[in-house]
Amino acid sequence: MRDRTKGQPLGVDSGDRSNPAPRTNETDEIQPGLFPDNSVPDELVGYRVPIACQIAGISYRQLDYWARTNLVVPSIRGAAGSGSQRLYSFKDILVLKIVKRLLDTGVSLQNIRVAVDHLRSRGVGDLAKITLFSDGTTVYECTSPEEVVDLLQGGQGVFGIAVSGAMRELTGSIADFPAERADGGGVEERPEDELASRRRERINRRIG
Repeated sequence: MRDRTKGQPLGVDSGDRSNPAPRTNETDEIQPGLFPDNSVPDELVGYRVPIACQIAGISYRQLDYWARTNLVVPSIRGAAGSGSQRLYSFKDILVLKIVKRLLDTGVSLQNIRVAVDHLRSRGVGDLAKITLFSDGTTVYECTSPEEVVDLLQGGQGVFGIAVSGAMRELTGSIADFPAERADGGGVEERPEDELASRRRERINRRIG
C-alpha cells in the first residue's frame, strides 16, 4: 500500500477491495451552493436512458454494456420486464460522467470498476469532498489539499476530477430534462440555480 498521505490508490494493484470505504449517510453535510436548495437530490427521482446518455455524454451502447456488466447499474429501477424503463438517479449519472472521463484518459475498465465500487458506497455529501487523480493506470482518491499536493509532487497525478465540480456541472444541466419518480408520484420542481435559469431562458427565446 502506498503512503496514505499521497492519496488512496483505488486500482486493482492496491488491494483496495479488501478494505471498502465505509458507507455514509446520504444526509451528510452538503457544501453550500452545491445544489440550488442545499439538499441532496431525491434518490427516488430518476431519468430515463436517453436522458442519462445525453447528460453523461455517452452512447446507448456504452450505457447498456456498463449496465449488463454491472459497472454502472440504474439504482432506482432496472429493466425488469417487458415495457419497463430503466431509471438512473442523480448519483448514477454522476458516476457515468466520471467513468467516461476516466476512460478518456486511458484508465482500464478493471481499475475503473474498483473506483466505481468505492464511489458507490459513498453518500453524495461525501463524494463532494473527493478529488480523483489518475496516472493513466491507477485511480487515486484525495480528500484534502495536502493529499493533492503530495500526489502531484510524487508524479502520480496526471489527470484530476474534482467531484464537486462535476456535481455542479450536472446540477446545471440536469434541470433542463424531465424526471420521474420510481413510486409514480409527481416530481417537485427544484429551485433553479442561476446557470440553469439562464439556459432555460435561452431555450425559451429560441422557441419563441
